[in-house]
Amino acid sequence: MGKKLKEESLDSVDSLEYGEPAQYDPTFNGPIRKRGCTDIICCVLFMVVILGYMAVGILAWLYGDPRHVLYPRNSTGMFCGIGLNVAQPSVFYFDILKCATSINVMAAVLNGLQCPTTQVCVEKCPDVFWALNPLAYLPSAKPKDYFNQSLCVPSFDLASTKLNVKEIVDQELCPFFYTPTISVLGRCIPDVTALKNIPNDFVNTPGLPSSINDTVNGIRNATGDIVNSFNAKEIGVRIFEDFASSWQWIIAALVIAMVVSFLFLLLLRFIAPVMVWVLIFGVLAVGAYGIYHCWWEYDNYRKSTVSITDIGFTTDFKVYLQVKETWLAFLIILSVVEGILLLTLIFLRTRILIAIALIQESSKAVSHMMSTLFYPLVTFVLLVVCVAYWGITALYLATSGNPVYKVVTLNSTQGNCGQIGGNVTCDPQTFYNSTDYSWCPSARCIFIKYNNEGLLQRNLFNLQIYNVVAFLWCINFVIALGQCTLAGAFASYYWAFSKPSDIPTFPLSQAFIRTLRYHVGSLAFGALILTLIQVVRIILEYLDHKTRAAQNPCARFLMCCLKCCFWCLEKFIKFLNRNAYIMIAVYGKNFCVSAKNAFMLLMRNIVRVVVLDKVTDLLLFFGKLLVVGGVGVLAFFFFSGRIRLPGSNFRTEMLNYYWMPIIVVVVGAYLIAHGFFSVYNMCVDTLFLCFLEDLERHDGTMQKPYYMSKNLMKILNKKNKGPKKGKGKD
Repeated sequence: MGKKLKEESLDSVDSLEYGEPAQYDPTFNGPIRKRGCTDIICCVLFMVVILGYMAVGILAWLYGDPRHVLYPRNSTGMFCGIGLNVAQPSVFYFDILKCATSINVMAAVLNGLQCPTTQVCVEKCPDVFWALNPLAYLPSAKPKDYFNQSLCVPSFDLASTKLNVKEIVDQELCPFFYTPTISVLGRCIPDVTALKNIPNDFVNTPGLPSSINDTVNGIRNATGDIVNSFNAKEIGVRIFEDFASSWQWIIAALVIAMVVSFLFLLLLRFIAPVMVWVLIFGVLAVGAYGIYHCWWEYDNYRKSTVSITDIGFTTDFKVYLQVKETWLAFLIILSVVEGILLLTLIFLRTRILIAIALIQESSKAVSHMMSTLFYPLVTFVLLVVCVAYWGITALYLATSGNPVYKVVTLNSTQGNCGQIGGNVTCDPQTFYNSTDYSWCPSARCIFIKYNNEGLLQRNLFNLQIYNVVAFLWCINFVIALGQCTLAGAFASYYWAFSKPSDIPTFPLSQAFIRTLRYHVGSLAFGALILTLIQVVRIILEYLDHKTRAAQNPCARFLMCCLKCCFWCLEKFIKFLNRNAYIMIAVYGKNFCVSAKNAFMLLMRNIVRVVVLDKVTDLLLFFGKLLVVGGVGVLAFFFFSGRIRLPGSNFRTEMLNYYWMPIIVVVVGAYLIAHGFFSVYNMCVDTLFLCFLEDLERHDGTMQKPYYMSKNLMKILNKKNKGPKKGKGKD
């Protein structure tokens, strides 16, 4: 009999039009209609896009080679740090200045992708200054006595060579000088700090080639950005050391932030009314004091004969504070604002009470479904997967195709080297052992680009665009999934007539499964709309960046207006989607119907929406301030050594920068508080929409009882009639 009654109730709710009252059945938890798949076309489209996205990833995986980006290469095209060169993880440049000059001199050929100088894989970057002794150029000099074999081209053997020193230097088989370097991402980059310590009289020693002096002085005069990047590496190492010595205490501080956030949300059911009224009357008290102070200042200057017209315009604003008209204006403005606030408080007192009651009810809902507080971790993991897949796919796509090498001369004036046009391809693994270009000692086989002649390579740009659009769609879908899941869990709490006995078992899991089973298409629809707007914003930003120098004031104004309009549109769509997902979780209808119903419902209760939104924002702002400020102050006193824990071996002297763990704790505490409070905010929004639906669909009779709590019914002067009167909510 009960099963038959439940089925009849489901059928009656399923056939309802928006605004019609639902029939109550004690075996049925609220107006959650019988489910069916929604927005099937968009669901199929989303699945096709995901399958295409997977296909793009597979193609990128098959044809891409990220080693070209992750590992440095020597002049023969072999990677350093892997394979045969596993013991030589860094690449050493014979003449580092050619890396900078190549961008201007040979940009048409090299596109700035590789330095036109010999590069060899080395076990350790040179950390001292060395220059070839001028005595090495004597006819009787032996090259092995002056060069370091580990820094020469691997295929060149100093012990058995018949070349003299000049020929070795001209063919760049061994470096004739090097400067102190450090390894940055596997590249031996000049150590600017060490270069500054080289005495000038040593660099300008008679007999040293002028090219050595020019190179060292050129590196010494490097731009500030390069110097800062080297200093940043040293700072980064110190920061890493600070993390290594303080990570346990950072984690402890973040755990404290999590506990404080959790307790704050649970205690809101008790402290929310006090906090709200204290803040409201605090603002009124500040305004009242401001009015008194303005009157007091006005009374002091009332007998003054100096008026504001006598002063005129001046940049010294203190002068205006000595004129009675200024204080009279302040007095009038503050009085008007205070009067508006008082009238607003009088007329909106009931709505403020409703907002407080909903906040208290949200705290109860969270306490009954503690698992919802940790659902943001699921969203975070899914977002990390999306970001990682996008980044890896983009990297593999960027390195798709075989590398193309071409013959380039480093000195076109040397011999017949001018005949090399830069269009002849070569193989770097055989080039340096052949005699094809023996007539040009400065000829080099240089990496130019990746092959773009295949079908995949010709469409790399389109695939990268597809990668970005699919990535944005997946990100927005994951966020929508989290919002709809939480809304479904909290809606099941509100529509439970007798709380907590009627709350479903595992409400969060049920909401998650129900969302994936029936409403993937609706979530994908909302996410697609938001994605298209974000794509337009990205295009506008790109156009603005590319044409900023050529724009006139009118074009800049138009571009600014377009960017502002689409920013506002994105914010509105996010607001609309959020409430549409709540209606989808409650009624199970498609996206368009849910969005329309949610929007119309909110517009019919716009004042309540504004009051609840501002009161909630105020409370959550002070909650975040409490968590972040409290934990941040505690971290400051601990890491700065002002307080010490008994039995702890941690000392401030162990840190290079004690403010670094403090910043990490503050940022981490904010993210934790934001994660907890975002769940709470979703709970407030869900219960609010359910509350508005409850008011419009029910009248408190036996057939249509209210589902709201006793506190809300008391504020609205409503009650359930008949036998169900005694079953109000706590």
